[in-house]
Amino acid sequence: MNLISIPAFQDNYIWVLTDEAKRCIIVDPGEAEPVLKAIQEHQWQPEAILLTHHHHDHVGGVGALRAKFPHLEVYGPGETRDKGTTCVVEDGEKIVILGSEFSVFATPGHTLEHISFFSFPYLFCGDTMFSGGCGRLFEGTPAQMYQSFQKINALPEDTLICCAHEYTLANMKFAMHILPEDPAIQDYYHKVNELRAKKQKTLPVILKNEREINLFLRTDDNDLISKINEETNLQQAEARFAWLRAKKDNF
Repeated sequence: MNLISIPAFQDNYIWVLTDEAKRCIIVDPGEAEPVLKAIQEHQWQPEAILLTHHHHDHVGGVGALRAKFPHLEVYGPGETRDKGTTCVVEDGEKIVILGSEFSVFATPGHTLEHISFFSFPYLFCGDTMFSGGCGRLFEGTPAQMYQSFQKINALPEDTLICCAHEYTLANMKFAMHILPEDPAIQDYYHKVNELRAKKQKTLPVILKNEREINLFLRTDDNDLISKINEETNLQQAEARFAWLRAKKDNF
């Protein structure tokens, strides 16, 4: 399978997986136009749509795509029932599309029924994890998002994190603010800065790298704990995760 990202809106990525026969799977199509353009340009044959959650910038193109390709199966969580989903999937389910098995697991936090799809090496995690950061908690709690991060962190280190937004530079600015002396964060910040200055993409990223530079995966890290202890003493990793998210909200 080949992975392609299609830019949408201001900073969204719509992910597409294609096989040798040019059949494709579309992930979180927030708008239809760029997808239809790519389908025509590459002569893809759409087979399925995967939805991670119900927000418009992830589901807005479903109707137009299904109008053009009525056979499309749309897989999504319960919260996307009224967004065009034809097959509701839940935590623990496995689905097979284009000969590839996708594991579905619940990753609540950003929304209450947010899910992620994993077919090694690809993880489509919507707005749960971003490179260097995590999604805003619009519906869920820090505890839910922390547990979602633990699920992702349990995946193989060479997993490709296919998140839905180009937020990497902003996330790394925050990471630099929290741990300015950290060499891995410094290096990655400069690399991302250079890429974005050239208008190049920073995604997808491998989980191994995220474990080094994503503070939300480093809640047991001694340097981060020392930084937090300058302000407050938090014994639980979950509480430190909540502290980080609150700091990011106000950054």
